[in-house]
Amino acid sequence: MIDHHTIDKIRAAADIYEVVREFVTLKKAGVNFKGLCPFHDERTPSFVVSPSKGLFKCFSCGEGGDAIGFIMKHEQMSYVDALRWLAKRYGIHIEEREMSDADKQMASDREAMLTLNEWALGYFQQTLQESVDGIAIGMAYFRGRGFRDDIIRKFQLGYCPAQRDAMTTEALKRGYKKDFLLKTGLTYETEQKTLVDTYHGRVIFPIHTVGGRVVAFGGRILGNDAKQQHVGKYVNSPESEIYSKSNELYGLFQAKHAITKKGKCYLVEGYTDVISMHQAGIENVVASSGTALTKGQIRLIRRFSPNVTVLYDGDAAGIKASLRGIDMLLAEGMNVAVLLLPDGEDPDSFARGRSATDFEAYIKQHETDFIRFKTQLLMSDSADDPRQQAAAIKDIVESIAAIPDLIARQTYIHRCAQQVGMDERIIAAEVERALATGRRDAKYTDAEEAAASAENVESKPDAGLIASRNVDTAAEQMLLKIIVRHGSLPLYTEQNDDGEVQQVWTVAGYIAADLAQDEIELSHPLHRQILAEAAALPATESHPYATLHHFLASTQPDVQQMAATLAEDDYELSKNHRKMHKPDEEKLLELVPRVLNEYKFHIIESSLKQLLQQLQTPEVKSNPALAVQIMQQFAELNKLKQQLAPLVGERIVTV
Repeated sequence: MIDHHTIDKIRAAADIYEVVREFVTLKKAGVNFKGLCPFHDERTPSFVVSPSKGLFKCFSCGEGGDAIGFIMKHEQMSYVDALRWLAKRYGIHIEEREMSDADKQMASDREAMLTLNEWALGYFQQTLQESVDGIAIGMAYFRGRGFRDDIIRKFQLGYCPAQRDAMTTEALKRGYKKDFLLKTGLTYETEQKTLVDTYHGRVIFPIHTVGGRVVAFGGRILGNDAKQQHVGKYVNSPESEIYSKSNELYGLFQAKHAITKKGKCYLVEGYTDVISMHQAGIENVVASSGTALTKGQIRLIRRFSPNVTVLYDGDAAGIKASLRGIDMLLAEGMNVAVLLLPDGEDPDSFARGRSATDFEAYIKQHETDFIRFKTQLLMSDSADDPRQQAAAIKDIVESIAAIPDLIARQTYIHRCAQQVGMDERIIAAEVERALATGRRDAKYTDAEEAAASAENVESKPDAGLIASRNVDTAAEQMLLKIIVRHGSLPLYTEQNDDGEVQQVWTVAGYIAADLAQDEIELSHPLHRQILAEAAALPATESHPYATLHHFLASTQPDVQQMAATLAEDDYELSKNHRKMHKPDEEKLLELVPRVLNEYKFHIIESSLKQLLQQLQTPEVKSNPALAVQIMQQFAELNKLKQQLAPLVGERIVTV
């Protein structure tokens, strides 16, 4: 574990501008910097980095946080791994103490499984490199495929001993739990309750997240063992808390920087395709690992480039089976090209013996856009059968309709009409019909989701956080902004008659005490949690955004997200306040009571409206005594409103 002193050093050293500009092109914008958000697809920069606050914020997708949060999100790392990344970046030495039994018990299943996978990775690599069988069997296989030693190390390839329980026995001996061995799929249990290595006798292909964590393994059996044992050639890790195959792409960790640099991603099918292309010098390549493409995988690629070239090995059945996945690429706004390799070749075999220059020259010469490729493929199969041709054209139309860009869609309509020898207006009409059908289906889906959402909110009155309140949302949001931004700053000091300090009131402590005195609670449990947590923080003047960084480092995603949202500069004070030319933290003694009064004023206004509505109900109209009681409450609240009005004065304006 990393001690708090080291974490503070990392936080202090991590310059948000320096960290972010390694991944995003930033341009000066006043005191801040702007660029295209790396977390969603956009053409107009809405991603802002504030060096003075040490924060980033995308005003389009809502992502935000500090340098640690950026690395966690961008590199798909855990909090601890992001700290390690930044420590290495700034040359800070980390001394991690050994985890106690209590610490191990508190660690999440996810982290425990990732730790186990890291150990297993080392075990498989060591077995391949140092054991007799690893060298004679595993290494012989990889070298037989033509893989160099540096490539074997780059992809962290390994070997699991043929002995059926060698790895499991070693893992248990080292203290790893049976439960996690089973959950990660490293081990399985027979009906006789015997534990067996899932990958025994197989070469190992580790599967990494985009940030480099090992979440799964693929194991290939060697020789004729698969036929003799009636088992599959490949065995892969099961779905688990740490692995979802629909959200991972093999080789993306090794390829992400090359994809960004080249502005294109090559998509292949298998592990060895990726490895052989890397060895040939083409590093911007990933594999779907034999599964159908998913939206999660496509969005992973789009983070690094919108341009994809799909490499096929000439198997017609396999190509047709994958066409739907390419439609999904089009629907996500990707620019899709297709390369059909010569008969008998796959990316693995084609890359061997060719340089990167030769391979890329072949790709450039032979790749074609997907719509043209699909039209040629389907129309050639339909021969002279009008019914098959009509079905093929409808299939092509579905792909064209998936393209979100209007100009690109019109271009493909024109090309398709030329290829199939049909009037362009007919193709355009069919595309419009497909689009209309899609819109209608989406409308029904949206309506169903909206109805379900409304039903859910109705059954859970606390849902919605800031966005759904009984009192004015701006008033409580303003109060939360001050709590999250400045909660641990000292507001004022209480002294006795001798001038001795009795109590230092922080901003959050004062707000909590003031609300408690009037028996007022914030509207949502998460809001109340944030106030209580901020009020418990010690007073600090050295770092004006210490409270904000505290919440951005929270292990609760909803707390992190709310802190990032509340960090936005979307409010201004009255004209008199602006003339003071002071930052918020220098005028807090005036600002905090003022915002508290605003909050109470809006609560009273909301309550008055509710009482007026009650007076109009049949139940109250038919009950004079109840009506009098409500009118008395109304008068008391209205009196309080009049008392607060002068204190509120010129309102804080939200923009």
